Amino acid sequence: MTLPESSNPAKAATPAIRADSRAQQTQQAQQAQQAQCCELGFYTLAGHSGTPRDLIAECHAAEALGLGTAFISERFNTKDATALSGAAGAVSTTLGIATAATNHNTRHPLVTATFAMTMHRLTEGRFALGLGRGFDALFDIMGLPHITMAQMADAIDLYRRLWRGEMVFGHDGPAGNYPMLCLDPSFNEEIPVMLTAIGERTLEFAGSLADGVILHTFFADDALERSVAAVRRGAERAGRDPASVRIWSVLATVGDHLDEELRLKKLVGRLATYLQGYGDLLVSVNNWDPQVLARFRADEVVGSIGGAIDAVATLEQLEHIAKLFPGEWLQAAATGTAEQCAQRVLAQFDLGADGVILHGATPTELDPVVRAYREIRPANRFDSQVPNPGWAHA
Repeated sequence: MTLPESSNPAKAATPAIRADSRAQQTQQAQQAQQAQCCELGFYTLAGHSGTPRDLIAECHAAEALGLGTAFISERFNTKDATALSGAAGAVSTTLGIATAATNHNTRHPLVTATFAMTMHRLTEGRFALGLGRGFDALFDIMGLPHITMAQMADAIDLYRRLWRGEMVFGHDGPAGNYPMLCLDPSFNEEIPVMLTAIGERTLEFAGSLADGVILHTFFADDALERSVAAVRRGAERAGRDPASVRIWSVLATVGDHLDEELRLKKLVGRLATYLQGYGDLLVSVNNWDPQVLARFRADEVVGSIGGAIDAVATLEQLEHIAKLFPGEWLQAAATGTAEQCAQRVLAQFDLGADGVILHGATPTELDPVVRAYREIRPANRFDSQVPNPGWAHA
């Protein structure tokens, strides 16, 4: 979606900030943005970081490197998306910030809407609310209902109405029953909503109502093209401009400048972990051989690992698992020299992506790749993009 004037970082309502301070911050952001690659993002706290405080140094490094967006995943341990988003917003001035993703059913809609509005004002328009469908097995353990598309559509509609200052009375819909919902009648803000999606139906659904869409790691080239087409198709069927939806590919970026064990963990370990959780879906999206997945699941070494493979597997176990995967499976990533990784990143745009999340690496680890990317970055190609990852262009 095009950036609305009310959500422009330079114009977002921030009554607590003096006008001269706001003008100074805007000028600094504009100067920094000249060197900012708004089309590139990264995930904070990559690789099971030991402490959430690592996010602070990562945001500083990301801004110095000129990355566009910090994407924030959520885990029910030390990765609460609201706390991490607030920290990222407080220590940054140019970075876009997005949850990628949280779930609408883990918080009351008034709480989520308040969180997003707070982030919107805190960052002067750099925040996007990213939602996903989550994991049914986890929701069963938590005693929460499984997420449906109807619920997500209803929840998103509620958020947008609340951000516009509406008072919602007697709501009875898929997202729940609420006697009254209201934030502040004076509000009239537009905050982008992003959705994570993998399967075709979910991609089309995302295109029909989301401002931005986040794909998944380890998408082969043809899978990326099909996914982009599905999002655009969903937007068109809903009567929307297909180009108004900003689509982010997620590219595991594991260069040779990292040591071998770390590369195995970030590449083989991460792919194996995804296959543990939802292998059938990932294999189906990529048109990969399901027999390979069956052999992976039946493997004794894989079965002996008690936990997420990328978190607990030994070097020997990772080396064994690497032999279970065909070369094409591991080629759905950016590997090799920094220059080769940069070429792989650039190719994602030619396949239809609007942005690329350099996944599985910290800004410091991404430094050589981003520098190499700048050497081949097409002049003026991304000039219309803005730091907020949910808006397609200014």
